[in-house]
Amino acid sequence: MKLSKEAFITKIHLVISVVIVIPVSFIYGFNPSSQFDISLNTVDENNFFKAIMGLYIGFSLLWVFGIFKTKFLKSALLSNMIFMLGLGSGGLLSIFIDGTPTFGYTFGTAAELFLGFYGFWVINNKKVFLQKK
Repeated sequence: MKLSKEAFITKIHLVISVVIVIPVSFIYGFNPSSQFDISLNTVDENNFFKAIMGLYIGFSLLWVFGIFKTKFLKSALLSNMIFMLGLGSGGLLSIFIDGTPTFGYTFGTAAELFLGFYGFWVINNKKVFLQKK
């Protein structure tokens, strides 16, 4: 299957997001302290992180559908942009209010903002929403 330059530009951030978000979701859900300075001590805390895992996996599935099925592309692009800009904005807010977190969170915030703004650029410049298929 040959991928056109336009399809690559339109979908690459979805692929990157899936490749990163799915593994991170399993880390959050099953062992967040292995990669982050997090200690879960209650059932509620564990439940919260498993719920986040499910949310991340759910969005990732939508992005996979958008990569392979044209009818899901618009939803995938919009949800990815909102997801990434939401996470990145929250991370940025935390940096200003709480201080600088570990490298993983700092890098994650920068990457989320980049992917979110890239998605915004794709939506506004690639005429994805004008295509009919």
